[in-house]
Amino acid sequence: MTASKSSRVLPKAGTSLHISDVEQPFEEAPHYFGHRERLRQRFLAGGPEAMPDYELMELALFAAIPRRDVKPLAKALIARFGGFAEAIAAPRERLLEVEGMSESAAVQLKIVAAAALRLSQTRVLGRPALSSWAALIDYCAAAMARSPKEEFRILFLDRKNVLVADEVQSSGTIDHTPVYPREIVKRALELGASAVILVHNHPSGDPTPSRADIEMTRDVAAAAKALRIAVHDHVIVGRSGHASFKALGLL
Repeated sequence: MTASKSSRVLPKAGTSLHISDVEQPFEEAPHYFGHRERLRQRFLAGGPEAMPDYELMELALFAAIPRRDVKPLAKALIARFGGFAEAIAAPRERLLEVEGMSESAAVQLKIVAAAALRLSQTRVLGRPALSSWAALIDYCAAAMARSPKEEFRILFLDRKNVLVADEVQSSGTIDHTPVYPREIVKRALELGASAVILVHNHPSGDPTPSRADIEMTRDVAAAAKALRIAVHDHVIVGRSGHASFKALGLL
């Protein structure tokens, strides 16, 4: 009777036994497993401030890509988009253009972006907007500053200036979005809002108001005033900062 291929042949008595002759029960773990654990420990010990953008990106990619060294991909994403925040805010289609990105990895980054936005939103909804101005600006920047298209957002406030609704009225092209003063006033009345804050982004990154921005703001303010709805401010956000019409004396 012949031994099967899978049977183990024991050495004859008197012969030496080497480790290489015995089937090893475990394979050596890939080198990046230790790297992943070290990154996690550094994050827990020092927080995100202690880590460069590409290492934060690695941490974000671990769940979507469990069996591959993701450092090259993380560095490629940071190089393509300019930073961690810019990368997670990028459209899914642009993320998939980066070599090595998968659909699951792109979705993972969008989940991270959504979580960051939801967290910043909780700091402003249901609170007095004018006394939480810094948090409000942070939220608007997180929501819009890195968008590739112009968006026009309306923040609706009640009589105590508490934020009761946050809605995107329109979305346009890279340098224009349509704004309809009557629709803004109509929506404010539907919500029972007493005041609004207008917000839109400049995809170019420069928040400086244009002549068209100034004229449009005056049109909205005039339509709102007729129905005793105040326009507290118009804020333009961009990657390089923000501009307040009220602070600039334009409103």
